[in-house]
Amino acid sequence: MTDGPAPFSEIGRRARDLLSKDYNYDQKFILSLPSSTGMGITATGVKKDQIFFGDVSTQYRCGRTTVDMKVDTYSNVSTKVTLDNVLHGTKAAISFNVPDNKSGKLDVHYFHHRAAINSSIGLNPTPLLEVAAAVGSKDIAIGAEIGFETTSSSFTKCNAGISFNKPDFSAALILTDKGQTVKASYLHSVNPVNGTEIAAEMTHRLSSFENSFSIGSTHKVDPLTLVKTRFSDNGKVAILSQREWRPKSLVTFSAEYDTKASNAPKLGLAITLKP
Repeated sequence: MTDGPAPFSEIGRRARDLLSKDYNYDQKFILSLPSSTGMGITATGVKKDQIFFGDVSTQYRCGRTTVDMKVDTYSNVSTKVTLDNVLHGTKAAISFNVPDNKSGKLDVHYFHHRAAINSSIGLNPTPLLEVAAAVGSKDIAIGAEIGFETTSSSFTKCNAGISFNKPDFSAALILTDKGQTVKASYLHSVNPVNGTEIAAEMTHRLSSFENSFSIGSTHKVDPLTLVKTRFSDNGKVAILSQREWRPKSLVTFSAEYDTKASNAPKLGLAITLKP
């Protein structure tokens, strides 16, 4: 629902994306081949140090049904079947991995103009149960999520958060780690014309009284070139440059330097090709 609240996982998402999305310190290549018949294929390859691994995924859409399948270099097969509008505002998905016979999972998502509810249950004798809910509107939302492990009868997660969003800024406060960590984030649009934005995130750990923070920015040099920067209190400085060299095809260069260490900077290159 466009006028309803976003799911709980979206709380603080705008600031997180600015600070972390697309940063990559390996060599990565992605080739996507869409199809007008409803079948799309995506191949991904990653070289990390001297190890190369990758996967091939396909997506087939037919009416309200979407089937996603992925095979990686270790012969693992992941499958997900999604059905839209099972009931009004409800979407359901079943996923499983081969050869892991305990990986089956059922997800149900419900969207309302005043609420967004996501639930998940493992399809095995000792399932993991997870429920996340957010209520409010597209401007302000409050939500929580819990995870319950039936094997040990214990909670695996218990988080809560609140967000306030406007076109020119976004603020969020999240309580995570079962109430042990508080995260506050803020994003502000400085100049919508050239896409200049700044964001900051601060983390406070209640058990150890430790604080950490990151601040970053994004700016469009021209309609096809994006530059991002990030500075953290641990002394790490990162920069990203992304160029759309043809429609929907991107070249992204990332670099990170630790000012408190004598190691060489970490460099990464990612190429996304969509013919």
